Amino acid sequence: MPQSKTRVSRVSKVTDASLRGVKRRSNLKEKIATTRKTGLAMTKDQPTKTGGLTVSVFDLSGKSVAKVTLPKEIFGQEPNKNLLSQAIHIYEANARPSTAHTKTRGEVRGGGTKPWRQKGTGRARAGSIRSPLWVGGGTTFGPRAKNARLSLPAKMKHQALISALSAKRQAGDIKVVKSIESIRPKTKIVAGLLPKLQTKGNTLLVTSAKNQNLKLATRNIQRITLDTPPNLNAYAVLKNRTLLLSEEAITKFK
Repeated sequence: MPQSKTRVSRVSKVTDASLRGVKRRSNLKEKIATTRKTGLAMTKDQPTKTGGLTVSVFDLSGKSVAKVTLPKEIFGQEPNKNLLSQAIHIYEANARPSTAHTKTRGEVRGGGTKPWRQKGTGRARAGSIRSPLWVGGGTTFGPRAKNARLSLPAKMKHQALISALSAKRQAGDIKVVKSIESIRPKTKIVAGLLPKLQTKGNTLLVTSAKNQNLKLATRNIQRITLDTPPNLNAYAVLKNRTLLLSEEAITKFK
């Protein structure tokens, strides 16, 4: 009797396990069918999207006066981390100067004449005073200046910028300021506005066009830079913690 009970319990366990496997396979088939219908990719860890496309508009006193919806095709895309990494690597590599350059024996001035005759002097043979063995001679296998500049296709640059702006929007680091392009060239206006907006770290202020008054008002303030949408790049967006946009600049993004 005990043996029969043990066999029955084993059979029941195997049956339960097989049923659970069937259920898992059926659920997987349903997910695959749903994925094919909706066109959504099945990912193990779906990224969590924080922050909406609607952001507050602040006036020069730091008060929220309105709401504005950012364009989804620019600020509402899923950031491509691989593309952002590639864009930042290329930008930093191009910023590195490659000016180290040494001259070979053929490039050093002089040394065209044999310093002494080949035989009869008792000295070692020498054909030029610019030999790498001589002081003042050329350098063997020294560093050579070369054009190591890297480039990124225009479409990839644009997509990297969209990814950077979307990442900023998801992090909630975008603030829109009203009437900032019409201020007087006074440093105290911008210096008093930044604490009211609770900006953190470096700040990038994007305007619709070059603004001389804003340039004068911000040039004595540390950790703030000016830029326009046509000149913006992914590196500048990610380098700065806070992104300030003027109302007029939102319509300039394409």
